[in-house]
Amino acid sequence: MSISAFLVLMLVSFMYLFFYTSGIELSTEDRVQLIIFLVLFFFLSVFIIHYRIERFILNKIKGIYNDFSPVGESMNSQTVQTDMESLRQSMQKFADDKKLEIELLKDKENYRKEFIGNISHELKTPLFTIQGYVLTLMEGAIEDKNVRQKYLKRTAKGVERLIYIVKDLDLITQFESGTKTIERSYFDIIQLIENVFELLEMQAIKNKITIGFDKKYESAQMVYADEERIQQVLTNLIINSLKYGVENGKTEVVVQDLNADKIIIRIKDNGEGVAEEHLPRLFERFYRVDKTGNRKAGGSGLGLAIVKHIIEAHQEKLLVESKPGVGSVFSFTLQRVTKEVKQLHS
Repeated sequence: MSISAFLVLMLVSFMYLFFYTSGIELSTEDRVQLIIFLVLFFFLSVFIIHYRIERFILNKIKGIYNDFSPVGESMNSQTVQTDMESLRQSMQKFADDKKLEIELLKDKENYRKEFIGNISHELKTPLFTIQGYVLTLMEGAIEDKNVRQKYLKRTAKGVERLIYIVKDLDLITQFESGTKTIERSYFDIIQLIENVFELLEMQAIKNKITIGFDKKYESAQMVYADEERIQQVLTNLIINSLKYGVENGKTEVVVQDLNADKIIIRIKDNGEGVAEEHLPRLFERFYRVDKTGNRKAGGSGLGLAIVKHIIEAHQEKLLVESKPGVGSVFSFTLQRVTKEVKQLHS
């Protein structure tokens, strides 16, 4: 029994008891008429109350339904009554979407906090170094020529570190905002890799790590990309392998055919490697696998983040595989120069 019927029944019962217990003398005909009146009153009241409540609920549900229904699609009462399952699913989807949105906002907030903490760490190290040397010189050490030269050189290194960070952050910001674009051209990727080897030869010798190709490449491999930016990608990836390589280790670059339109370049090393849990975040700005915050070498801490943005700007793929104690493989694809590509961009 509905609540409306129960309330009306209670009212009718009280009315009947009132007449029955009040001592009013009623004839048989009057009693029959009273009972008929009370019965009619009961059904009429139930109908009116139920109808009003139903209309109220349907109007409320209809308003909610229209909020979730496609734009321009009209909903009538019959549709609302017969399509409650669809409404339930829509509301469940709405709740799931809101939950996902809240989780994403929490993740972004955590990322923001972590990013601020990381950039603060990266900036304060060279800043405190510069401040320490400058204060020492101001307190009288500047009079000592040997100390002055040594401290000025170290101060210059600290300033250089700050410049690296600011320039790299600015480059990433330009890529993210779309103000920085790539300028594609045709060039030999083998020749470009050899140029990077020459640039990093001294650093490789210093780290006691061998760098080179996996084999001798006799012919050119022409690609269509931004030569300057791809050189930056190769440089950053090879420097990264040198930072975290092992003594007497090696870093190899492999150039392979991926398909008729693409080639893939792999930078392989036998260094420390990275645990699987860190791989999804490896290309984030200032993300450190070593949570102590120590760095084995200088740099801005943005090298891999820049690699990611450059490869994404080329609309190519960037992959990483790594195992602790075994080494890492960073791979990215590039557009091969074919007749179709030349015709398209001629």
